[in-house]
Amino acid sequence: MLPMDQLLIERIPGATPDVTILKLSGPLTLATLFDFQTVLRDPSLKSTIIDFSQVPYMDSGGLGAVLSHWAHTQRHGARFALVAMSEKVRVILEMTKVNTVLPQYPTATDAESAFAGASNSSSAASVK
Repeated sequence: MLPMDQLLIERIPGATPDVTILKLSGPLTLATLFDFQTVLRDPSLKSTIIDFSQVPYMDSGGLGAVLSHWAHTQRHGARFALVAMSEKVRVILEMTKVNTVLPQYPTATDAESAFAGASNSSSAASVK
């Protein structure tokens, strides 16, 4: 069991060379987001799928980090998706209305399929 103030980040290669899956384990909060931001700043990171399956909750600091990376991918023509959000994370996205702009999929496989099927646009429709 992780301490409540620790976030583990596993970097997993996607099915295509430019896709990276970031599997998070632990809360994404102001206290834990600095390592997450460091990973997001890696210049080799292109299209990104963030797996929230092991994230029990996220605060406004975590949401800000996610939104900042989404904006970065938009500016650089990369793709972006969130997958496997818990109910608590989904509620935060809905309360802030960012669920209407952040691409969301049930699984990383679904997100990668959408990336492959999309045109060069960096946005993809949300699937719930």
